[in-house]
Amino acid sequence: MTPLVWERPEPSTRSALSPLNRDRIVRAAIALADADGLRAVSLRKVAAALDAGPMRLYRYVDTKEELLDLMVDAVYGEVDLPAAGGDWRAGVRSLAHGIREAALRHEWFADLLGGRPQVGPAALAHLEATLAALRCAPGIGEDPAALMRALQAVNGYVLGAVRHEVVELRTERESGLTDRQWQETAGPYLMRLFEAGRYPTLARVVADGPHDDPAGMFDAGLTVLLAGLAA
Repeated sequence: MTPLVWERPEPSTRSALSPLNRDRIVRAAIALADADGLRAVSLRKVAAALDAGPMRLYRYVDTKEELLDLMVDAVYGEVDLPAAGGDWRAGVRSLAHGIREAALRHEWFADLLGGRPQVGPAALAHLEATLAALRCAPGIGEDPAALMRALQAVNGYVLGAVRHEVVELRTERESGLTDRQWQETAGPYLMRLFEAGRYPTLARVVADGPHDDPAGMFDAGLTVLLAGLAA
């Protein structure tokens, strides 16, 4: 069985007009994805961006899936890890906001979260830091089942909220309508429904609910989740 990319040594550098290594390959792939989404990423396109032949890249990565794994781990590496032994809520909050901010810098990152666990070194360091923080929450301690339930709750919230925000950004960009412009378009229709007495709970939320910025909404939801874990 072929070792995972994390266990294969970097090929030796050869003298060439365009010297390669995995870091250069990954950075070029990330630049393509940041500009045009994951559809722009292929070994051929990355090779062209590096002024190298596609076959040279196969010395460093075997498949596009390996390249995507390396890209994801590189973005995980951008997230600062909290110092050990600090307040557990602050630690979880810092890690969650770090993932959100990374996904806003690299929207494609949200598309690759979830599914099978990421096992790159930066992703594992992020997971270890999250578990270490949650382990300090009341009632969790040395109970592995409670720790995994807490982890699933946090990851589920962060992944859902981040994907929702990224989809909204894409929709706004592709439609050409800002959120305010869309609200102005849909507002009269919704008001007619509300005035007719339909959807009374929704009407109250729209009229009286908080209208936080996206970062504030993300943090408010995280606060509710952490309060639930603490209880």
